[in-house]
Amino acid sequence: MLEKIQETATFIRNKVNVVPDIAIILGTGLGELVHEISSKTEIPYESIPNFPVSTVEGHSGKLILGKLGDKDVIAMQGRFHYYEGYMMQEVTFPIRVFQALGISYLFVSNAAGGMNGSFDIGDIMLIDDHINLFPEHPLRGKNHKELGTRFPDMSNAYDKELRIMAMQIAKESNIKLQHGVYVGTQGPTFETPAEYNWFRIIGGDAVGMSTVPEVIVANHARMKVLAFSIITDIGIIGKIVEVTHEDVQEAAKIAQPKMAYIMQEVIKRIS
Repeated sequence: MLEKIQETATFIRNKVNVVPDIAIILGTGLGELVHEISSKTEIPYESIPNFPVSTVEGHSGKLILGKLGDKDVIAMQGRFHYYEGYMMQEVTFPIRVFQALGISYLFVSNAAGGMNGSFDIGDIMLIDDHINLFPEHPLRGKNHKELGTRFPDMSNAYDKELRIMAMQIAKESNIKLQHGVYVGTQGPTFETPAEYNWFRIIGGDAVGMSTVPEVIVANHARMKVLAFSIITDIGIIGKIVEVTHEDVQEAAKIAQPKMAYIMQEVIKRIS
């Protein structure tokens, strides 16, 4: 695995003049932020050595390198999911490549179902913490000391300073910003009413099928993480309605400009 990581990182490094310090993962319906990136170099996933290929509608499958404001960034327009049939090391392989490139900050977004009674469709939730319900752990197996410690601390998985910055930006811009705990599940089915209820009982505010594996590996790699969920459907008893992937995409597209603005401003203020 170490050889594959280095091979992929070398391939990407040879495509650009400047290797960025900031990486962004854009989930379902949230890929429009790449239009704000200037001086772009676009690399389709299928042309990158050892990279998986996204199979989900709404995930374009490109690596974008360029400038967001005055900062050099690398963005994944589309991610990989456990439910697609990939092993966890494949799902999180891009994070390992980012680590090899020297990335220090990881910004993540996703679409999620909300269980908190104060949430509405289209709300943006700043992720404070997560509950991992995936059946396979991304750090399971041999630990390579070059990549991180055997037992990484997760007490600040979503960097507190970055979260405070995001909340301040939202307040300054009069953007409604919820916050809470994200529950990560394997999918691909949307949740039953009983599952939504259970996730709320155990402390969840929103639920989705991504993010947690990438965040675990990013913390193992000692990156600072900031993550957002766009609430695209509601899983509250009495308010649950049938939901489709198209519904999720549409709700995400409507809300994503505000989330993109917060993300851009945080990136701008990183020293």
